[in-house]
Amino acid sequence: MRLGRADARQQELFRAQMLTEMARMSVEDGLVMQLHPGAFRNHNRKIYERYGRDVGADIPVATDYVHALHPLLARFGNEKNFTMILFTLDETAYTRELAPLAGHYPCLRLGPPWWFHDSPEGMLRFREQVTETAGFYNTVGFNDDTRAFLSIPARHDVARRIDCVWLARLVAEHRLDEDEAVEVAHDLAYNLVRKAYKL
Repeated sequence: MRLGRADARQQELFRAQMLTEMARMSVEDGLVMQLHPGAFRNHNRKIYERYGRDVGADIPVATDYVHALHPLLARFGNEKNFTMILFTLDETAYTRELAPLAGHYPCLRLGPPWWFHDSPEGMLRFREQVTETAGFYNTVGFNDDTRAFLSIPARHDVARRIDCVWLARLVAEHRLDEDEAVEVAHDLAYNLVRKAYKL
């Protein structure tokens, strides 16, 4: 590996071991770990060659959290001092994989919809596919790591509005009391992020 001659299998084993080692260190130091898979980076070669990386030629791809995270979760999934926040670009994983995993393992939290899904419709789809199984409190509310600093207030405002739309629907359907919805709205906007990131 150090000689630059690792085959694809060895490279994958190295990535898996590094992820496991980072989780072990997070258990020791209490720092929060995040995982953002599911992007085929720099898909358009001409755009990449002309403008460089990170200019939007990245495409979502399918992920497999259940099998890929099983070794790590078997080792650290029940550790009290471990928090891992999962993000995805693969919306098909919300209901099938992410919500059940976050609903089961105490270390897991679901990050908000991001990148391609950081939009009103994307946020609504996230709530529809995640909330019933994972609940609100296995998510981290809305956080933001964008480099587009001027968009941050607007993105947080949209996230809060969409969460309130979802909560209002639950109230209208008599599945949540209004005072409970107000409490959850505050938690989604503020408390869950602070708790997840240990701030």
